[in-house]
Amino acid sequence: MKLIDTHSHIYSEEFDCDRQAVIARAEAQGVGTILLPAIDRQSYDRQEQLTLSRPDLFRQMMGLHPTSIDESYEENLTLAHNLLFSTPEKYVGVGEIGLDFYWDTSFRQQQLEALERQIGWAETLDKPFVLHLRSGKDGLPQNNAYDEVFRLLEQHGSIFYKGIMHCFSGTVDDALHAAEMGFLIGIGGVVTYKKSLLPDIVRTLPLEKIVLETDAPYLAPVPYRGHRNESAYVSIVAEKVSEIKGISTEVVAHITSENARKLFRL
Repeated sequence: MKLIDTHSHIYSEEFDCDRQAVIARAEAQGVGTILLPAIDRQSYDRQEQLTLSRPDLFRQMMGLHPTSIDESYEENLTLAHNLLFSTPEKYVGVGEIGLDFYWDTSFRQQQLEALERQIGWAETLDKPFVLHLRSGKDGLPQNNAYDEVFRLLEQHGSIFYKGIMHCFSGTVDDALHAAEMGFLIGIGGVVTYKKSLLPDIVRTLPLEKIVLETDAPYLAPVPYRGHRNESAYVSIVAEKVSEIKGISTEVVAHITSENARKLFRL
């Protein structure tokens, strides 16, 4: 059984003490590819060095995370742009990019502007992009990240997009809307949580519209919830999806991995 973890920050400081052991556990669980989304300038060198150490296992993306967009975002965005366009062959996609209104909306307009520009990069280079979308905890309609991204995408002009809505936290209708626009839905450890809505989304979507991820070190699945997540646990996500779908874990692994391979041209 071969699995692809389409979203892992295994390059982060949380793994500095035992990264090689974490990698070994992932490979022991059948993980053959781990995709590394960028965050900001603090992550770029780290993910580059990790990819160079194991090009057979790791592939990297480039982009500016929405929570890293502040008063100096133009400088950071320029850096990401220059890295991406100077050596586009290094990167399988643009990401992670998106909208995050959960803690702070001070740079709301800047997030929207940065997102649209980075989507443009992906289109220019014919690469998929990975979206991080987190709505405001206040529940206000204007802080619904999914409504905002759909509005932006529809205004952008394309009718079909290549990418992933990572760590999906929208509704079933949002998932169907995203799938119609061409997106795959990233399913991670949250699918194992007792009050999660993701099982309904997994039941509704065809498996061809799903990819698996961990978002390590965040959002570990049950029974590791509350602890550091790692790429080996994508196997738990695969098992949960197979349980929901009533099919074998091997079929889930094969189809979701093939979805990722096609999208990122792996």
